[in-house]
Amino acid sequence: MNTPGAEFPAPDDAMDTAVATIAAPACFALLGNPNTGKTTLFNRLCGIRAKTANFPGSTVEARIGRCTLGEHTCQLVDLPGLYGLNLDRPESRACREYLNGEIRLGPAPEAALVVADATNLRRNLIFVSQALQQDLPAIVVLTLSDEAERRGTVIDVDALRERLGCPVVAVSGRTGAGFTELRAAMMTPRSATGTLAHATDAAAAQAWARDVFGACATEGRRRSHVVSDRIDAVCTHPIVGLLVFMAVMTGLFYAIFTLASPPMDLIEYAFQQLGSFLTTVIPAGQVRDLLVDGVIGGVAGTLVFLPQICLLFFLISILEDTGYLARAVFVTDRLLRKFGLPGQAFVPLLSAHACAIPAIMSARLIPDRRDRIATVLVAPFMSCSARLPVYVLLVGVLFADNALWAGLAFAGCFALGAVVALLTALVARRTILRGPTRPLVLELPPYRLPSVRTALLTTFDRALTFLRKAGTVIVAICIVLWWLSAYPATPEPESATALRAEAETVATMDAERAETLEGRADALTAKHAVAESFAGRIGRGVAPVFEPIGLDWQLTVAVLTSFAAREVFVSTLAVIVAGGDDAEDDRVLERIRAATRDDGTFVFTSRTAASLLVFYVLAMQCLPTLPITAREAGHWGWALLQLVYMSGVAYIAALAVYVSLGWFGVT
Repeated sequence: MNTPGAEFPAPDDAMDTAVATIAAPACFALLGNPNTGKTTLFNRLCGIRAKTANFPGSTVEARIGRCTLGEHTCQLVDLPGLYGLNLDRPESRACREYLNGEIRLGPAPEAALVVADATNLRRNLIFVSQALQQDLPAIVVLTLSDEAERRGTVIDVDALRERLGCPVVAVSGRTGAGFTELRAAMMTPRSATGTLAHATDAAAAQAWARDVFGACATEGRRRSHVVSDRIDAVCTHPIVGLLVFMAVMTGLFYAIFTLASPPMDLIEYAFQQLGSFLTTVIPAGQVRDLLVDGVIGGVAGTLVFLPQICLLFFLISILEDTGYLARAVFVTDRLLRKFGLPGQAFVPLLSAHACAIPAIMSARLIPDRRDRIATVLVAPFMSCSARLPVYVLLVGVLFADNALWAGLAFAGCFALGAVVALLTALVARRTILRGPTRPLVLELPPYRLPSVRTALLTTFDRALTFLRKAGTVIVAICIVLWWLSAYPATPEPESATALRAEAETVATMDAERAETLEGRADALTAKHAVAESFAGRIGRGVAPVFEPIGLDWQLTVAVLTSFAAREVFVSTLAVIVAGGDDAEDDRVLERIRAATRDDGTFVFTSRTAASLLVFYVLAMQCLPTLPITAREAGHWGWALLQLVYMSGVAYIAALAVYVSLGWFGVT
């Protein structure tokens, strides 16, 4: 009998040279159940050379990458995880049509990589039987083989290969073992010639899987299952499980605040040095002001939060890879059903923490129309990654020197959005969307060691998406905002002129005081120029609407611009307060936090920061989401309802916070 570990050949340069001369298939389809290590396998084969594509006419996604086999390059299409090719599900239909050549994602698939979890081989063989009956040469890839070996599971790969009549390769996506043999097998995949013809229905497939497993493998020791069951007794408990989930999320956000500080400081320092360099090499004038105050200042105010965003997605990917997030789905399903949402809604709501747009699109997988519309309506309440820069800024104002409280407040933002989403769903499902809710069917994957490589690749993809937005939308908005805040040009105010005259008078007697007076004059001039600019006039015109929740005209401008993209809020403030009253402080966040109003008080008081934080948690500040809501819900009325309702709830909640804190004497 051979264990998976015994099947791993050492890397062999001669093998790579030999296979390079063989014409491999131009395109492979990657098939498998969810939670089988399929994505890790894809990342090992393709690395970061991948893109996401939608199946034509649907919201079902596939990842497309390039895989190098010696001197040959082929396309690898990572199809969505599914439990059966014959199911009446959107992902199953899309995969069937793709494999049958009815829809295209580039070149037609010429072979298939069928993934089977070695730790759960008996059940995975049922899907293997379906996949091998497709009219494609195939390779069965046993993933998580190192974990199976650690559990004592013994798989005779040679016997399994003979039974299936096609190549079978045991690999470990976490360590990279077995990939030399896999790449060699991919050069010459073969059609299955085993006993599959008899596995034509569900009962026959189950019997066939039991027979094959019994002939080719033996179960490992049960100790790992006992430990897993004990952990699940805690993590899936109706009450304790929720407490564990809250503790995990709080710890995650605490780590984000503590670990991200050094790289944030480096980013701020780098942009500070870049701005200083441009100031010395570019002559004074509008071009230098545009680059330094507009582009550099605006983009710096957003990119400084990149470390938090990267840490968030890295840690979430780690949690998902361990198998814990599936337990979180199970625990929260009980909660969701009490509020009229189906268990299937958890995936869109979870993905909404990245972006509401793909989350709303993924709600199409929910079969019931009422359930689907309810999920679409509440998904934007979940705190997306675009809100993170705003959260970090405002939480930093409230708890500047206390990382623990900052972490709790940060987690509270996510919790508040989720609670309001659930309450909204409850109201909707008992009024305009009345009807029953379907239960969730979920398989809990085994606990396993996470793949750091997969987490890093996921983080890289998210960071790249964020940087693309910073390089396009945010830069464009920063330039427009700089123009609006710089024009029309206004003469220096009399108060600044008086300070300069006083500075000139005392310059010979007290140089330090003269320098201070000049700095104050510069600050007054800059603030007066912004206040009288187009941006200032727009802000002053709309400011009365936001004054009850503690916002002045500067914050009003930032709120209005952030309806295009939430993260632009910080960039807007960076542009507007570029001439802040501390002329010697070039740090972006400190400059924003130290900004003052026209009356000399701070823009960000504790009441204002708390009120604005609640507003941003709940407000519908992503106008590109509205047409997606209209399309998925089937009518523009749902999109308008979403905009009006969310904006109204956000304003009322922010007003309540601002007034309540005033009653308690908070300034």
